[in-house]
Amino acid sequence: MTESGPESRTTPTFAELDALSTEELRERAFALARERRDIGFFWSVIRHLPNADEAAALDGSPNAAGPTVDEAVALWREFTGHGYEETAPLLRAAFIDYLQQH
Repeated sequence: MTESGPESRTTPTFAELDALSTEELRERAFALARERRDIGFFWSVIRHLPNADEAAALDGSPNAAGPTVDEAVALWREFTGHGYEETAPLLRAAFIDYLQQH
């Protein structure tokens, strides 16, 4: 019987990870963070997105002065990999670092 838990996982090299697309890195890092229930990782990613300032105002209350629906949609698109824009190199580095350390 082979192990399938985190102990059996081998850490990919930087070169192996760097060869992947940003979207593949995001998917792998997010899957690992979900498995580890690492909410801190998700918050660190949000802070690096272009619309991160708007994220601070997303408190969910109906009378809150905050982002418009368009800004919330833009933030969600960036968070899910559909608009990294100028933050792509920084996010790639964060994804690679997370995958190598965990």
